[in-house]
Amino acid sequence: MLELHFIRANKERVLQGLKIRNFGEQELEIINEILRLDDTRKETQTELDSLLAERNQLSKEIGGLFKQGKKEEAEAMRERVSHLKDRASKLEELLKSTIEALNEELYKVPNIPHESVPAGSAEQDNEVYKPWTGGLPQLAEGALPHWELAQKYNIFDLELGTKITGSGFPVYRGKGARLQRALISFFLDEAVKAGYEEIMPPLLVNEETARATGQLPDKEGQMYTVERDNLYLIPTAEVPLTNIYRDVILEEKDFPIKLTGYTPCFRREAGSYGAHVRGLNRVHQFDKVEIVQFQHPDKSYDTLFEMLAHVEGVLKKLELPFRILRLCGGDLGFTSALTFDFEVYSAAQQRWLEVSSVSNFETYQSNRMKLRFRDGSKATRLAHTLNGSALALARIVAALLENNQTAEGIVIPKALQSYTGFEILD
Repeated sequence: MLELHFIRANKERVLQGLKIRNFGEQELEIINEILRLDDTRKETQTELDSLLAERNQLSKEIGGLFKQGKKEEAEAMRERVSHLKDRASKLEELLKSTIEALNEELYKVPNIPHESVPAGSAEQDNEVYKPWTGGLPQLAEGALPHWELAQKYNIFDLELGTKITGSGFPVYRGKGARLQRALISFFLDEAVKAGYEEIMPPLLVNEETARATGQLPDKEGQMYTVERDNLYLIPTAEVPLTNIYRDVILEEKDFPIKLTGYTPCFRREAGSYGAHVRGLNRVHQFDKVEIVQFQHPDKSYDTLFEMLAHVEGVLKKLELPFRILRLCGGDLGFTSALTFDFEVYSAAQQRWLEVSSVSNFETYQSNRMKLRFRDGSKATRLAHTLNGSALALARIVAALLENNQTAEGIVIPKALQSYTGFEILD
């Protein structure tokens, strides 16, 4: 979340950033409410500290007065101490409730967009940062969308997934399952070669973990929960990977820290209907390899573009047409300061499919997590956190199937053939 001192020192910048995110005038009042609550917190703390100091001093003096035989003065002072004790108790309750209310309001404020984030209210306002300049795949007449190719070649089965679990849970079979496993291994190997440490994290996280990276309270309705144990199924490996460094103080020499991990991801995707979400375009469970970095604030934007180059390199090896979008304020994730989306072209559907988001969260997550580092002067500062999909498999599979279909079967990109063990899926 945003730091209080930052909000107070940069109120106009914060308000302007929220306007880029399409906050209305009434919604912007949250900043004034935060500052009001912070003023109350400070005033209450000051009064409480003064009162406790007086009470402690009087308590010390009472014994001396009794020894001196000044009983009336001592009793009067005792009465004063009792009054101070009652007042302190009320102030402590007020302070606790004020801090709780202040934190709840802070949790409602998203990150402030980077200065390069364009204005806009929805995905159609996103900026094409890097267009695809090559040719798009030209398919023969009668080419099929991936959900029909899946039936033809027994690649995955959505109806079986519905029987076992419910809609949006595909079952991969035979060469389809091998293709899925091949992509996971390929993506992990590419990340490890780029210097990322491979992690195999838990798939369930507690409330504190989900709150630290911003999934709670913002995306509570999109997460699957295990209510009996108060746990959440992860929507992305970002959540457990980033929390590895919660409540940690790093040294400057530790940067950059680079982690990668493969996990299934679980998202309820409530309200997703229509032809644009058929097949693998939108599912409730999908596989993804995530890359996460922890970086010095002065270097995080260089790191962001390094991560973009990594994802770009992987897509080139898969021989998939792609473009990069810079997300507008209205489409920017709650915790992100700047996000770039990668989209691959789906030839049979003739549309672009998002397969990766790469984001810099600056200090937003690290402030929630209390992730700090010691700088050259030994002062502690908040680190910057970044993450990216490298890559999400469901839509990658959709594009690979559609773009590479031939009369003989589906041709596997050369970079994957040593992983799949076959050159064509037929």
